[in-house]
Amino acid sequence: MNTVTVWVLDQDSAKAFFTEKLGLETRTDAPLGEGMRWVTVGPKNQPEVQLTLMVPGAPAQDPESAEQLKSLLAKGVLIGCTFTVEDCHAAFEELSGRGVTFIHEPQQKPWGVSALFRDDSGTWHEILQPHN
Repeated sequence: MNTVTVWVLDQDSAKAFFTEKLGLETRTDAPLGEGMRWVTVGPKNQPEVQLTLMVPGAPAQDPESAEQLKSLLAKGVLIGCTFTVEDCHAAFEELSGRGVTFIHEPQQKPWGVSALFRDDSGTWHEILQPHN
């Protein structure tokens, strides 16, 4: 896997969230023509993995579909990514201190210790300390 799309309402705000609050690095921020931008961020220690921060709209969606996707973003019902961490409790404390809004604190799950947070567009993501 190389690139995962995360739908956002505003690329500048999303880029700030993912870099300043989550600690990812900017990989690309380039114009694509006709008012579009290709914005990617990724973990510093995983150069082969990146998230592209995309605003719904042409050419990927027709206007009606783009508005529906924006509405789902605003409702906060979209699922995003899982970020693997060594210590979920420590990551929760660090990210909370940076202003990340969590849906729930770290909890023991069958797959590891998990906490859910929302990005600045409303999509929820997971930090996960998997079972060894």
